[in-house]
Amino acid sequence: MSKKAAYAQSIKTEAKRLGFLSCGISKAEFLEEEAPRLESWLHQNKHGKMYYMENHFDKRLNPTLLVEGSKSVISLTYNYHTDQLQQDPTAPKISKYAYGVDYHYVIKDKLNQLLEFIKAEIGDVHGRAFVDSAPIMERAWAKKSGLGWIGKNSNLITQKVGSFYFISELIIDLDLEVDHAVTDHCGSCTACIDACPTEAITEPFQVDGSKCISYFTIELKDNIPNEIKGKLDHWAFGCDVCQDVCPWNHFSKKHSEPLFNPKPELLSMTKNDWEEITQETFSKVFKKSAVKRAKYSGLKRNIEFLKE
Repeated sequence: MSKKAAYAQSIKTEAKRLGFLSCGISKAEFLEEEAPRLESWLHQNKHGKMYYMENHFDKRLNPTLLVEGSKSVISLTYNYHTDQLQQDPTAPKISKYAYGVDYHYVIKDKLNQLLEFIKAEIGDVHGRAFVDSAPIMERAWAKKSGLGWIGKNSNLITQKVGSFYFISELIIDLDLEVDHAVTDHCGSCTACIDACPTEAITEPFQVDGSKCISYFTIELKDNIPNEIKGKLDHWAFGCDVCQDVCPWNHFSKKHSEPLFNPKPELLSMTKNDWEEITQETFSKVFKKSAVKRAKYSGLKRNIEFLKE
């Protein structure tokens, strides 16, 4: 076994020990295929008012601009699937990924542990950890690293696993043996396209971000447009519809991360509890939660919009 292969194997073994679902490696280089797609998507204003998507165009496509001297992108997935559900079927819904402690903290900590392991095992290695918080095309790197394919709903999907996982990266200045992309297994299925309440999946593999329920309930800081009235399908933060209907998610297994477990009071909140939520309750139920991104005022706006 070559040194590059041995190092790669060692990193994957440690990633598994830390609780990551999968780990794949690709060469840190310009994402040639993605460049025209991203340019076209932005040009068509599919990002809505997510103006930050227009920034750092070159960095999004070239990891060597994010981490000087970088040679490898290590992509990792971390399961968050749960079979626990909110008990009141009429209550405003929040996406499963936001049930527990904010994933940024949980995964960033594990990535840093992995980086420390690499330094201890291999030597003077430099790099950075990324969890959905920098201009990096995570799904593209995960696909390139063989962790799955990009589905028609634009999520990364893995055979026999599904798509209920977070994607993160370590970009390091160490040459490693790379993995290879897998084939697409969406076939003729259009479940996600047919089920999207706002018709945000405008064509297979093309999502109009400015029509997505997650965009309206999290990213949009202005008032939700009136033409969306009645189309939010009870979602108050995020949306799981295109994942819930994906046949590959029949294979999803329950996560084993205690920090992702929901607080019992979150699942037991009734429709009335949600509609009367106070700042105090919000701060208690969503302490360290990703829902804090919407702030109390944003969540309240969403709940009011669902009521009208």
